[in-house]
Amino acid sequence: MAWDCGGVPGALAEFLKRHSTCGRALVPGCGSGYEIRAFHAAGWNVLGLDFSRAAVDRARKILGPVGERVHEGDFFTHPLDFGSFDLIYERTFLCALPPAAWPAYAGRMAELLKPGGLLCGFFFFGPEEEPPPYPISPLELGRLLGAVFEKTADEPVEDSLPLYAGKERWQVWRRLASQP
Repeated sequence: MAWDCGGVPGALAEFLKRHSTCGRALVPGCGSGYEIRAFHAAGWNVLGLDFSRAAVDRARKILGPVGERVHEGDFFTHPLDFGSFDLIYERTFLCALPPAAWPAYAGRMAELLKPGGLLCGFFFFGPEEEPPPYPISPLELGRLLGAVFEKTADEPVEDSLPLYAGKERWQVWRRLASQP
């Protein structure tokens, strides 16, 4: 699969080394689940969620005992407690959604993150001649998240998969304490 990196990207590994504060983490669209193991090993209480039964089965096989943290469900409707996550990890999830679903993505992220919580990961900026993946522009992402989130990090990605090479950035967005 062109979007399966077979491991954990360097920017996430560095992030987990630098952030010793752990809490509840969510990985929507977790796919094969490599990041689930990394969060768990770093001390996070992590939950993986994927819409695909095949992806959930693959993740559980790859992760062994940690695979119990991966669940099948729709990110938009799966019963998750509002404001219950300290961190949500983004990797090829937003770009898998058609642009019409982006406002619902932003709203759900805001609902699930605690004030001060982090939305961090890899955002795909394109261009892309034949989506999916669906690229977003930096301006569009700022409009999408800016009312409820503050961007605190924005870095180039050194180890992108060929599909995303030169088109993604590692970003961290902090959930504001209050929203308009």
